[in-house]
Amino acid sequence: MFGVIVTQLTWKRYPIRRLASQVSFFFILTGLLFYHHIVPYEVAPETTPLVERTFIAMAKIVWWLYVAWVLTSCARAFLILERRPREGKLIQDLAVALIYLGSTLSIVAYVFQAPIGTLIATSGVFAIILGMALQSTLSDVFSGIALNMSHAYAVGDWLVLNENGIEGRVIETNWRATHLLNGSNDLVIIPNNSLARAHLINLSSPNRTHGVRLNVQVVPTTVPSAISDVFRTVLLSSNSIMASPPPRVEIKSLTSEAIELELSFRVRDFTAAAAARHEVYDLIYRHTKASGLSLAPAKEVSPTDSSAAGRSTALRLLDALPIFASLTEEEKEELAHGMKRRVYRKGDIIAEQGVTLTSLFIIRSGVVSINLRGDTTNEFSRLSPGDYFGEFGLFTGSEEIGSIHALTGVVAYEVDKTSVAKLMQERPSIADEVSVTLSRLAKMANAGNSAPQRPFGTASSLVGRIRQMLGVPVE
Repeated sequence: MFGVIVTQLTWKRYPIRRLASQVSFFFILTGLLFYHHIVPYEVAPETTPLVERTFIAMAKIVWWLYVAWVLTSCARAFLILERRPREGKLIQDLAVALIYLGSTLSIVAYVFQAPIGTLIATSGVFAIILGMALQSTLSDVFSGIALNMSHAYAVGDWLVLNENGIEGRVIETNWRATHLLNGSNDLVIIPNNSLARAHLINLSSPNRTHGVRLNVQVVPTTVPSAISDVFRTVLLSSNSIMASPPPRVEIKSLTSEAIELELSFRVRDFTAAAAARHEVYDLIYRHTKASGLSLAPAKEVSPTDSSAAGRSTALRLLDALPIFASLTEEEKEELAHGMKRRVYRKGDIIAEQGVTLTSLFIIRSGVVSINLRGDTTNEFSRLSPGDYFGEFGLFTGSEEIGSIHALTGVVAYEVDKTSVAKLMQERPSIADEVSVTLSRLAKMANAGNSAPQRPFGTASSLVGRIRQMLGVPVE
């Protein structure tokens, strides 16, 4: 008992060291018993005096309990070494129960000299009665053992049951049931017997990556290969999907009304699938608009839409730009008149990291990649039609946080410093309106840990910086 107290107090937070200490005390105890001719697994002679028999019996009980304690510590040490979650240790609990049962039967046989065979035979009748009464519970227990031994799932996996549509993340498995936490943050408890008979889909196995498929129908206004290329660009411009294995675009059907395409890709985890779908749908809308394609069925342009359809490309790009949302229609037209169309080939470097851009570039079509260069080159983000870059250089004189590359052929519209400065000189309050949007964008950029921070100071200092950069008198 001294060894038990010492190991528990000394190595409480170190299970492996505690196990080594327990094994050492066990060998010492065994050596002392054999030295005094006490064999724990043999019955003491009947000629032994009563006092000595009592002492030997106590020593044997201590030894058998110590055996059980050491073996259960081995099981728990194995649990930690294997890094298996404590909620899923049903097999280990069964092993511990068998160890203590064997130790108890050994004490009954070698200390109290009771006939184990007769005891087991007698208890068999009670076991049958008890088993029939607990048939459902025992079915759950053995089903839980079978599920754990088959490694069908583990704590943290996301399961879907085909029969009833139940799905959720496994948070605990025990003798009776498996606990799932569904998407609504509700606890779903499923008996192991029901789970063993169900058709399971483990979305977290064999690894955490998850495949997503989307079907899109487009009006066939051009050859299918050109439409397929547009949707490959859609997947290329996504920041949420995995690059390997590469995403695929497959043409499923073609009629006079629509061409159907299937987009398939993978995300790093099932929980990221919804965000990836939303991003891809947004990119589909933007790229089809930029390419002149229409989603099927084609929408007839009503008379009220004619004014929007007649707007120039430059004006439509400015309409979608949050930085210039406060401009009047006349100011937008004046700014659009001075915009220049820029074309870049695939692989062109549009701007190097550390360069200060003096123009704002709005992407009309194609995909742009922003790469951070350090010891290694890491891609920070990808930009698609409707996105823009150069705003921090134009308004604050900040350097570009990464090099900007054309992943495909890119068409962009440039808003130069002269045009913006002219507007601000005519209406200086534009600087205040731009600073609000720019500070919000800076906070969003600074929220990412992988990108350098953009220090802009207070709102008033940012307004002053914008006016200074564009030559607007400071009030």
